[in-house]
Amino acid sequence: VNWSIYCHLQSFILSGFNETMNFTVPLFSVTLLYYCVILFFNISLVLLIVLDESLHEPMYIFLSSLCINALYGTTGFYPKFLSDLLSSSHRISYEGCLLQAFIMYSCVCCNLSIVAVMAFDRYMAICRPLHYYSFMTKRRLSQLVCFSWLTPFCIFAIHVLLTARLKLCGIKIQRVLCLNWLIVKLACPEADTFSNNISAYVILVINVSHWLFIIWTYLYLIKTCVRSREDRVKFMQTCVPHLTSLIINVTLIAFDSMYLRFGSIDLPQSLQNFITLEFVIIRPVMYPLMYGFNLTKIRNRILSLIYLKGK
Repeated sequence: VNWSIYCHLQSFILSGFNETMNFTVPLFSVTLLYYCVILFFNISLVLLIVLDESLHEPMYIFLSSLCINALYGTTGFYPKFLSDLLSSSHRISYEGCLLQAFIMYSCVCCNLSIVAVMAFDRYMAICRPLHYYSFMTKRRLSQLVCFSWLTPFCIFAIHVLLTARLKLCGIKIQRVLCLNWLIVKLACPEADTFSNNISAYVILVINVSHWLFIIWTYLYLIKTCVRSREDRVKFMQTCVPHLTSLIINVTLIAFDSMYLRFGSIDLPQSLQNFITLEFVIIRPVMYPLMYGFNLTKIRNRILSLIYLKGK
């Protein structure tokens, strides 16, 4: 059988669902509820920032961008996952698989870019307060938001296009979703994956450069904030959530990347799925809760809305 032609014309089989067959209904119910929670928290925070003019500041605009990114990534996974739980055939089209891989990877990289831009914003606000508002104009803010979204999109569009040219000799993906490296692993022995490896290393260098920039920025912020009590308070209120999200973000990306490349296939299928899905399970709820309770303006706005509804 010419599996290459079959894969291109038909579909992949998501074999990661094999261990979910015995508890499909409970898993579907819990997942649907959790997805609704993700939608509620992120959409609520975005609407709060958009509708409240006092929150039309760079830091909150970047936060809304993080929430939109969470909605983008989870929408690329949960609807398909929920429909597969109710289906006896866990298939995904070739084009759909590439699209999902693009969404998953661009979501993760876009998240890192937004966090890097937020770190730069805090650096300017705390370390260069006199130049902050003259530098962070509406035009500059728009440029930074576009940079954080368009750069990952362009990079991963090329990455996925390199995968699309490969001849494949398999149709089984050992997960519940499509990821680029899992598709590349299905390439025929004679397929040239050199450009895919180069592309992966380029993306790794870009991500590491983001991380180094963010680490340098926060080290400089910590050094600056030690000198002043006012700066220390500002750092605790606005930078600690960023720093916490960065640590979680870096840990998840590093763990997922290392496991996909070098992980053992002897682990239970459910554990393999969880490791792969960490970034669509933890982060989408983490950001609204973390920033909602730590940023004073947002917390006060939420409490005032609750108080008004309670009257």
